Amino acid sequence: MPDQPIDHAGLEPLSFDTCLELLASAHLGRIGFQADGELVILPVNHVMDGQDVVFRTSRGSKLAAAGEQGLVAFEADAYDQETRSGWSVLVTGRATVVYEDPEIQRLSQLGLDHWAANVQHPFWVRIRPTSVTGRRTPLR
Repeated sequence: MPDQPIDHAGLEPLSFDTCLELLASAHLGRIGFQADGELVILPVNHVMDGQDVVFRTSRGSKLAAAGEQGLVAFEADAYDQETRSGWSVLVTGRATVVYEDPEIQRLSQLGLDHWAANVQHPFWVRIRPTSVTGRRTPLR
């Protein structure tokens, strides 16, 4: 039986705490932002730092969006085709670049696996949520 009522689409809305737990369980998400007048959605490996999503990136559009403290969307999900069950969590907020050395050292200890192993000087980006919502197929 679901913890929450079912929404108009037949999905279970998730609590804030459940959304954070699911985000922490997923290692791959997608960040969406605007760049040069276009909407861009790119995959990123991430970890959670409390309620914040953090990831590393090199110079480029993701870093530029964070440098401008732009509004971003971050989404992570999981789906099991056999059981036709899954979940999705959406975070909206402001992205910022982390510049403080003690904070960079602390974030480096969170165990983030990153794709860009050849990047000489990756930058940490933090998304501070203004909204966190999620839904999943009802538990049976």
